[in-house]
Amino acid sequence: MTRSLAASKKTAPAKVGRGGTSAGKGVSLNPRQARTAERREVILAAALDEFSTRGFEATRLDDVAKRAKIAKGTIYLYFRDKESLFQELIRDMLTPIIGTIQNVGAIDAPLAVLAERLIDMFVREVYETRRKDIVRLLITEGRRFPKIAEFYYREVLSHILAAVRAIVRRAAERGEVPRQLVDFPQILVAPGLVAIIWSGLFERFEPLDVRAMMKTHVDLLLASRKAS
Repeated sequence: MTRSLAASKKTAPAKVGRGGTSAGKGVSLNPRQARTAERREVILAAALDEFSTRGFEATRLDDVAKRAKIAKGTIYLYFRDKESLFQELIRDMLTPIIGTIQNVGAIDAPLAVLAERLIDMFVREVYETRRKDIVRLLITEGRRFPKIAEFYYREVLSHILAAVRAIVRRAAERGEVPRQLVDFPQILVAPGLVAIIWSGLFERFEPLDVRAMMKTHVDLLLASRKAS
C-alpha cells in the first residue's frame, strides 16, 4: 500500500564522519565499542581519501594506514584485505541511499513530484558529498575489477533500479510515461551518472547545473508522452 505525499517524512541528511563515511547510527555504545567504531570510521575515511587520489589498483593498505595514523596490522583487525575494505566503503556510504529512494518510491504521487524529490536527494546526498567519489571510482575502475562492480550492482544498484522501476510502473499505469520505460529505469537515472562523469572531467571548463539538467530530463520524458 502506498502512502500519501503528506504522510511521507522528509529525509534527513546522512550523518557523516571525516571523509564522508557514515557515522552516528543512533545506537548507544560502551566505551570499548565506541573506540572500535571510531577506529573503523577513521580507516574508512583514510581509505576513501586514498582510493579517490590513487584509484583502487594503486592504493596500498600501507598508504591507508599511514593516512589513518595507525599500524598497517590494525587494518586487518577490521577488514580482510583491500577489496573487502573497498566493499565496506561502498556499503557504508551508499546503502543508506537505497532506503531513501525506497521511501520516496512508496509515496502515491505523480512522477513529476517524486522525480523532483529524488533529484533533490541525489544532489544533496550524493553529488554534493564524498559519495560522488565512490561512484566515480566504480565508473572508472569497475571494468578492470569485476568483483567490485558485481558487489556494487548486487548491494546497491540493483535495489535502486528496482525502486525506480516500481515508480515508473505506477506512472505508466497512470499514463504519465510510455510503458516501455518500465523496462529501462536506467534512462531515468542516467543523468546522475552523466553529472558525476562531467564533474570529474569538464566541470572546470563548463560548470553544470545538475539539478536543472535532471529536471529538464524528466520534463522531456513527460512532454514526449503528452505529445504522442
